[in-house]
Amino acid sequence: MRLFAAVLPPQDVTEELAAVVAELRKLPGSQGLRWTGVPGRPRGGAASWHFTLAFYGEVDEDVVPELSARLERAARRTPRFPLAVRGGGQFGHGRALWAGASGELPALRLLAERAEAAGRKAGVGRGEHRRYKAHLTVARSREAVEVGPYISVLDGFTSRTWTVDELALVRSNLPTSGVPGEQPRYEVVGRWALGGAR
Repeated sequence: MRLFAAVLPPQDVTEELAAVVAELRKLPGSQGLRWTGVPGRPRGGAASWHFTLAFYGEVDEDVVPELSARLERAARRTPRFPLAVRGGGQFGHGRALWAGASGELPALRLLAERAEAAGRKAGVGRGEHRRYKAHLTVARSREAVEVGPYISVLDGFTSRTWTVDELALVRSNLPTSGVPGEQPRYEVVGRWALGGAR
């Protein structure tokens, strides 16, 4: 199964972001971008918008219990912290448009490092280490796109601040229908309270 560790914003925060993304989709050229899926998450489900902490790729089912135990330990060792969705940016000359974060970013980076270490110790590390950049991907493109106007709108956005109190292990189910624009489906397979929070 294809897995990653993530922080999932609360539904009201993704709804705030959804209102801004709706404005972005009205800008000239927006139809050339592939906008990421439905915001929010049903109770017990997963958001399409998330802060990925560590991407594990394909993981054998028999490794999931050890990975889960290590993620639980990482969560328990990390105190809760404030976070908001704020601003925006791009990767790869417009190939990915994203919303950023503000708040206790050192704590978010620490949680990402611990989630990455948990994967490595469970034998599912990707081997490549990149400096963590907190982001929620809102659109993608196969080609370079001028995203300056989109980033300008995102730069004026800040969601409400919430307290991050859990770490999630999420399964990514890739599209199989072949329908253009179909998005992956996400399913939470584990949740652990930060710092022993309830």
